[in-house]
Amino acid sequence: MKKILLLSLAVMLVTSACAPNLSDDKETVQQTNNKKEKAVIPKYSISDDYYRTILPFKAGVARGLVAANLNNRLDAQEFETGLMRLSTDSYSPKKYVYQEGQYLDKDTIRSWLSRKLSDKQFKDLQSKAKDDTAKKKLKNNGLNPIDTEKGDLKTRNETSPMYLANITEQDYLIQDGDDKVKLGGVTIGLAMNSVHYYTEENGYAREVKLTNKEIEAQGKQMADEIVKRMRNIKGLENVPVRVALFKQSAKSSLTPGNFMAVGNAGSNDTAVGSWDNLDEQYYLFPSSDATKDHRDDAMKFDEFKAQIEDYFPNFTSVVGKGYYKDGQLQKMTIDIPVQFYGKGEIVGFTQYVAGLMLDHFPSYMETSISINSVSGPEALIVRKADEDKPFVHIYEE
Repeated sequence: MKKILLLSLAVMLVTSACAPNLSDDKETVQQTNNKKEKAVIPKYSISDDYYRTILPFKAGVARGLVAANLNNRLDAQEFETGLMRLSTDSYSPKKYVYQEGQYLDKDTIRSWLSRKLSDKQFKDLQSKAKDDTAKKKLKNNGLNPIDTEKGDLKTRNETSPMYLANITEQDYLIQDGDDKVKLGGVTIGLAMNSVHYYTEENGYAREVKLTNKEIEAQGKQMADEIVKRMRNIKGLENVPVRVALFKQSAKSSLTPGNFMAVGNAGSNDTAVGSWDNLDEQYYLFPSSDATKDHRDDAMKFDEFKAQIEDYFPNFTSVVGKGYYKDGQLQKMTIDIPVQFYGKGEIVGFTQYVAGLMLDHFPSYMETSISINSVSGPEALIVRKADEDKPFVHIYEE
């Protein structure tokens, strides 16, 4: 395992107050569906932006579906972490603790992700059931559009694409008295397709691009139906529900998708009362899209990249990922894969890159640079928003 060497350029405070103090963790009782269990709320928190997680850790009852149903790892990561970020507006990390979803299980979510069946299609399905017990278990709960089975395959997929790719649940618990915690709110994420994929009879893959307008309209309609159904689930009858719509990227994309809208349903609501549209977007640097939409930022990145090329020719590429909110660059993440021949070379190059970062990227945004070789990570440079100096980590064997 690589050890971490801290350069003098880094500014890091290490005190006993920063370390977890387990003796100050709070023992409590968690009550879920009339079942009481002992639990612990850790006192230590990384920062006010992160939720504490109640212990012992409980895996979500639908765990694994996010990674299985979304197009790529980037979408899966942004979908889950972004959902927690959006939850902070309703459930403050100072008051609430996080727990993976405990109410919407895999069978329920899979059922909701399927296509809605026409009356005829559902009756045909029931007729194939082995007995009355099997017939009663059948549910027509699909949220995606009905396939009318009229017209050729192309027409059917263009008129009735699959809009909804995944549903995820996050639970937020709040203290109830001195020694109890209870469910204080739920966040539901709906991952919507930006592209509908299907395969022709001859095996050729085809795609249907979906517009933001139809994605948003379908997502909001599905959100209302999901909230309505949640009110019939024991434990979710009267808790606040926050719903976020996420547009996942195409399979070929090198950047993750983005959240489009977020809304709230009050404790006694059976639908989302109001929605706020979100302006979020990821861009790849360098790329024609970044140059077209954010020329100044693209030029700064190109200058940064050119100076690295002048200093150190043994690199593969410099690739960046920029996160924009309301048209403003909030975070830049850069990967620099290189071939090094000595520790002195690593230290010298890392310090040079850190200096370039300060010269080319403004302090109001967060910047993170990873330097990697075939041997693994070599250095990490991170500057948080509104900080003057970066943290610089050099990894040693």
